[in-house]
Amino acid sequence: MKHWIQAARLRTLPLSVSGILLGSFYAMSQSMFNWKIVIFALSTTLGLQILSNFANDYGDGIKGTDNEDRIGPKRAIQSGVISPKEMKRAIIITSGLTLISAILLIYFSFKDYNLLFSLFFLVLGILAIASAIRYTVGSSAYGYRGYGDIFVFVFFGLVSTLGIYFMFAKTFENGYLLFLPAIAIGFLSVAVLNLNNMRDEISDRKSGKNTVVVKIGVEKAKVYHYFLIITAMVLVLVFGYLNDFHFDQYIFIVAYFPLIKHLIVVYKTKDTRLLDPELKKVALSTFFLAVLLSLCLIFFLSDVLVNNS
Repeated sequence: MKHWIQAARLRTLPLSVSGILLGSFYAMSQSMFNWKIVIFALSTTLGLQILSNFANDYGDGIKGTDNEDRIGPKRAIQSGVISPKEMKRAIIITSGLTLISAILLIYFSFKDYNLLFSLFFLVLGILAIASAIRYTVGSSAYGYRGYGDIFVFVFFGLVSTLGIYFMFAKTFENGYLLFLPAIAIGFLSVAVLNLNNMRDEISDRKSGKNTVVVKIGVEKAKVYHYFLIITAMVLVLVFGYLNDFHFDQYIFIVAYFPLIKHLIVVYKTKDTRLLDPELKKVALSTFFLAVLLSLCLIFFLSDVLVNNS
């Protein structure tokens, strides 16, 4: 059990639910909420993240990408504590459980409301599961061709944040501003992946894993990293301004301080293999930002209710 928990990489899980929290609380600020939708959205997202972690362990393990040059914690197949056959079985089981969770999420969201919506999200869920696996598994794994950033941005940014909101509202008529923090969460999630790829640049280059960092080089990857995080912070500020946040609702800026400190560390670090501790910091900062912004939305709802009364 200890080895499976390690393979699930618990430190990645808070980041994966950031969009779900934000989209849910934005719906709540508009007087829409259903705990069943939230619960199954969280379980589906966590399932996708754990599935992705298992698949990455399997794909990189059998291809030899996880080797002595890799800086991060040793993975299960690399260290030999879990066999490729056992990991493959875990991938199949996790895929099934995640699909069941996704189906229940779709049912509680739409029921008989709109069959087209249900089919769309079912296809989206299947694509998400397939994408989580195909990131490193198979001869045409897209993570080895530099497309991992797109997957992370789309599924853990846009789909996570906007998808959960749409399941409540069934429309984006009053939710178009949510695109701003959705893009921000997507950018911050990509920043974590970019940080991971900067750390592993040497080993990835040797093993033929052509991530964005390998393609553009470390220095340009740092500029890319600054763009992702700074743009995300600006987008959330604009979101607050356009929603007429009061002064006290900008408390989410507290989460900017560790991000700014992180950018300074990245700028000063010459050997990117030393950036491993920063992954956890950015992931937790993103989660912290999502939580604070969600609380700000609840304050907004409270103000609306008071004004209406």
